[in-house]
Amino acid sequence: MENGSSSTGDTKLDQAVRQWLQYDKNLKTASMVRDMVKEGAVEALKKCFSSRMEFGTAGLRAAMGPGISCMNDLTIIQTTQGFCRYLEENFGNLKERGVVIGYDARAHPPSGGSSKRFSSLAAAVFISRGVPVHLFSDITPTPFVPFTVSHLGLCAGIMVTASHNPKQDNGYKVYWENGAQIVSPHDKGIATAIEENLEPWPESWNIEEALKSPLLKDPYQDIHAQYFKAIQKHCHHRDINKSSEVKIVHTSVHGVGHAFVQSAFKAFDLHPPYAVEEQKDPDPEFPTVKYPNPEEGEGVLTLSFALAEREGAAFVLANDPDADRLAIAEKQQSGQWRVFSGNELGALLGWWMFRCWKQQNSDKDAVKSLYMLSSTVSSKILRAIALKEGFHFEETLTGFKWMGNRARDLLDQGKTVLFAFEEAIGYMCSPSVLDKDGVSAAAIAGEMISYLATKKTILSQQLTAIYDEYGYHISKNSYFICHDQDVIRSLFERLRNYSGQKDSYPTECGRFSISAVRDLTTGYDSNQPNNKAVLPTSSSSQMITFTFSNGGVATMRTSGTEPKIKYYTELCAAPGNSDVTQLKKELDDLVDAIVENFFEPEKNKLQPKPE
Repeated sequence: MENGSSSTGDTKLDQAVRQWLQYDKNLKTASMVRDMVKEGAVEALKKCFSSRMEFGTAGLRAAMGPGISCMNDLTIIQTTQGFCRYLEENFGNLKERGVVIGYDARAHPPSGGSSKRFSSLAAAVFISRGVPVHLFSDITPTPFVPFTVSHLGLCAGIMVTASHNPKQDNGYKVYWENGAQIVSPHDKGIATAIEENLEPWPESWNIEEALKSPLLKDPYQDIHAQYFKAIQKHCHHRDINKSSEVKIVHTSVHGVGHAFVQSAFKAFDLHPPYAVEEQKDPDPEFPTVKYPNPEEGEGVLTLSFALAEREGAAFVLANDPDADRLAIAEKQQSGQWRVFSGNELGALLGWWMFRCWKQQNSDKDAVKSLYMLSSTVSSKILRAIALKEGFHFEETLTGFKWMGNRARDLLDQGKTVLFAFEEAIGYMCSPSVLDKDGVSAAAIAGEMISYLATKKTILSQQLTAIYDEYGYHISKNSYFICHDQDVIRSLFERLRNYSGQKDSYPTECGRFSISAVRDLTTGYDSNQPNNKAVLPTSSSSQMITFTFSNGGVATMRTSGTEPKIKYYTELCAAPGNSDVTQLKKELDDLVDAIVENFFEPEKNKLQPKPE
């Protein structure tokens, strides 16, 4: 093979492998590929070489290992060469302004890949083209990268992280000059540029030279100081924080969050949270959890609950490994722990941010230029608060890239963007980071908890008070697993041609009558005068939202990263309707009807979410 003799019988595969061995200077991945060739492991080779990782708006995310379908030294170099070329085309002043690169603590010893090594290679690529690079000298939370882009006025930012994915994965997340994640068409432009720059440039492998270059700067100390200064704008009750007796436990789940959340609490004059000893230091093996994702709830929080019981603490805060998300649990009077959903935390943080803002702003008209955002599959609770309080609420497509870019537009128009959230436990509490940020959210939540304690109230009681004032919003989200794209397509097509005609969507679901339908795959919206949806549409993903006459809303959508059909449902009741048991039963019945009539799990052989 190495001297050109084919050994797989698949010309295209042989070509890809030959090119790889010509380009790859990482001894571990190169020898892994040579071993596969020697052993005639055609299936394994196909897995590594059949298709290149797709560069999308979320950048890259894949397992670390050899080949073009994995994250490794060579694919990082190729990706960065493409990104660098694309930036050169878009910015005449790239060499004056430069880029920032951050990384988490992930590592994969078998293939020699790690977030730190990948970010050094990315830096070498930019420096070889004369572009200044602000490369963090140590691990940082993801939100520090968009913060640095905005704070230093850079052209772009790269964060090497796979967030809360399994330990073998890594990722490459990209921010534009506006401090938000990229949206289309940048992803397509970068993907094309990657394909045009696959051969490593002479200096791309030269990490040693790059690290000695005068073009390389370390922003760590400066950004650390500036970030904690910036988030103090959102500290409104320093005296309460100083004297608070509330005990809080924090876990960073073997990720980067520990030191940063300690610093954030210090910046707010809050007592330091108790750290879960077994999870506080970064460990790429994530030894104490099955999945390092606090959204998975109690399994990830077992050690936190144990520490809280020992210390007599009633609150647990948990970050995911790159510290851009935040989960919160609270011990109830019964002794049970309650893990709040992302929607419930969105209600609490949204209420708190507005309450603090209102105390600072006595001008009656100021509220007219105030905005809150959430994604279209998140709770509509902010809409209810906005209606009553007089500020603006907008929803965007799913994902913080949309909220970050919309927030930037509004800020550029002189508006105030107070808060944005998504149900996947992501919160943006400060306009200095136009992405989700679990570090500032942790400190703000700490202050909210301390304030409520002075009123002899806990979070779950405050949540009930919010629902009593603005109307109950009860949600139920889950998913089915389906590996067959044809089944997924026909399931959604059936909903679009329900009575046999095109664009004839269902008008009822079991006993529930449907009052409106929005389909963001085709761009149809029955609520708009011309039936044209206002939000951007994407034909490459499935997403239909049904609004029901009883105040229910349900969205069915496919996942961009997993073989799932997800559903998000919510019942929005008018203020005053506080029979929670009845509302929950109504929502349960609605979900059952949607599953039975729209998902048809038996017919479509869908696997339910594993309990």
